[in-house]
Amino acid sequence: MTVGCAYCLENLMNKLVVNDKKFSHRVISNNREHLIPEIGVLALVPDRWGSWWQPRHHVLTRLARYFPVVWVNPASEWRCSFRESKVQIANGDVTDCPPGFSVYDNSWLPKLYRPTWLGWYMFSARLNRARNLLLNRGCRKVIIYIWRPEFGPALDSVPSDLSCYHIDDEYSFSENGCTIDPVEKSLITKVDQVFIHSPALMARKGSFNCHTTFTPNGVNFADYATPAPEPEDLSAIPRPRIGYTGYIKKQLDWPLILDLTGRNRGWSFVFVGPTSPHPEITPALKELARRRNVHFLGAKSVHEIATYPQHFDVCIMPYRINAYANNIFPMKLHEYLASGRPAISSPIRSVRDFSNVITLANGPDEWSRAITDALGERANCPESVADRQKIAREYDWDKLVQLISKTLCERLAFPYSCEI
Repeated sequence: MTVGCAYCLENLMNKLVVNDKKFSHRVISNNREHLIPEIGVLALVPDRWGSWWQPRHHVLTRLARYFPVVWVNPASEWRCSFRESKVQIANGDVTDCPPGFSVYDNSWLPKLYRPTWLGWYMFSARLNRARNLLLNRGCRKVIIYIWRPEFGPALDSVPSDLSCYHIDDEYSFSENGCTIDPVEKSLITKVDQVFIHSPALMARKGSFNCHTTFTPNGVNFADYATPAPEPEDLSAIPRPRIGYTGYIKKQLDWPLILDLTGRNRGWSFVFVGPTSPHPEITPALKELARRRNVHFLGAKSVHEIATYPQHFDVCIMPYRINAYANNIFPMKLHEYLASGRPAISSPIRSVRDFSNVITLANGPDEWSRAITDALGERANCPESVADRQKIAREYDWDKLVQLISKTLCERLAFPYSCEI
């Protein structure tokens, strides 16, 4: 980029600051006293705040109990940017922010691809403006917390005292296995700290950086374990209820689900969660919607969905067995266990480690027998419920995030003595 171009663009950006005050620069925040206010976390995430909660939502909102956290909403394409800013003004803020947590959004710094220098400038300007929020709050050290490989360029765009990369999925989504993306491998080797959520991904990617920590997905134990009233849209559905919570997506074993719902008409199959934009599952969904014993209840808030598993008779994780499924660590694993209800899963890698409290089944016959057994008295006795909840309690998000916060402080050589 030439000096003249940079100067002109900087002047333009300075003028836009005036417009920022009007509506384009939006910071949604909820302040509180932090245990470690000197350290701030700049989180680069793939989705806007307020969407269906994923591990990053649970981790970052809890990290905000320790450090000020800024969630940087991803930049919009430039064609959509102005339209989205007007919609945001009309609709107001989405989900309330938890204490210590802020959301940064700036529609006047959209995503650009060409010319390359301008796209780079906009990306850097956006991140540095978000970083300034932390500096203005008194943070002396800034952590860049990356949640997707595409945010790797941030390491060269914004100053930081520590960088980390949290792997909570196999982002190639390959069902047959594949070599590790060189872009992701480069990011893993370049950051100061890596967190990996599943045993299979730990085996594949855990050796590239000596500062790699296994950090499985967890559960908000209290939400799932505390008895709650039966949701209204579930109360009219007859028992026994065979329930699933989570994305309705192509990674589920739809031939298996079609078979189970067809051969067991006396069981109610309940699916709670949003439908992913996967057109290949549309025929199966249409067929299931015609069956009287199948019920799709739609997306729920993070707090609402926690009340459903405890009112199922059996919780299920019917994944297709392939390379992708073996790399995941379902959040619903410990959510189901926290509810105390019997759970059945396809034998994917991460669930096999919990076969003492979760039944593994492969194929319609095994699944039908497993569900029948799970409906029996032995699977629902107080001892079995206690065993499941004992395991889930050890994976409470609060405990897992406390370990993350301790790791970050250790990497910064910062005294750590936090107990929340």
